[in-house]
Amino acid sequence: MRKLFKAMRSVTLDDIKPELKKIERRNFLRQGLSLGALTMLSGCDLSDSKSVQSVLDAMSHWNDGVQAAIFSKTTLAPTYPASAITKPFPFNAFYAESRAPKIDGATYRLKLSGKIKDKRPWSVEELRKLPQESQITRHICVEGWSAIGQWGGVPFHLFLDLVGADKTAKYVGFKCADGYYTSLDMPTARHPQTILALDYAGEQLPVKYGYPMKLRVPTKLGFKNPKHITEVFVTNDYPGGYWEDEGYNWFSGS
Repeated sequence: MRKLFKAMRSVTLDDIKPELKKIERRNFLRQGLSLGALTMLSGCDLSDSKSVQSVLDAMSHWNDGVQAAIFSKTTLAPTYPASAITKPFPFNAFYAESRAPKIDGATYRLKLSGKIKDKRPWSVEELRKLPQESQITRHICVEGWSAIGQWGGVPFHLFLDLVGADKTAKYVGFKCADGYYTSLDMPTARHPQTILALDYAGEQLPVKYGYPMKLRVPTKLGFKNPKHITEVFVTNDYPGGYWEDEGYNWFSGS
């Protein structure tokens, strides 16, 4: 924090305007860095854009810490009646729906790695034999829209316990068949509403929603809900994410 304020004292508003425009184009402000935080820079004097970015990065990391500190493992996201489900539930990805990966469920195996005791791969059939839960929750997109959907699948905390994931590890990461990747803090991964979703609206998960599985995390913004998952890993090394590495706020609670 001391380094943050030291850097901020050397910045002027005119110096940072070009960088602020770049960040706005990346929708950085939507990821939790408030306008109020940015105005704190107006009394400072900075000579180069790298220093501006370091200040903004420090603010984002501080934001992550605050969100993590107030996150509750027992506070549940709102649930809704079936009558509130959005129809059709929208497709959303960094590519067109026609490019969603087609995965053969018969040969699919979920890979496990990192700080996990039992790393044997899992088939969809094996996952379906585990206890299942269903939820009707709201997906909140960073782009400003939201939609309510019904998801069913394996409580993720149950799966993590079953495979012997290290509960003291900091992160759970995900790799996906479409090239996407993201990660969660361990408390969010173990939240009772976080599920490995295998179904949508009581039926097998459609390709456009992430077949053969997606992670449904109603306590996070939509981009923290990876689809077409091929690997789960547990680590103490910060794994980043597809959008997080572009400047989106990492914690991104909804």
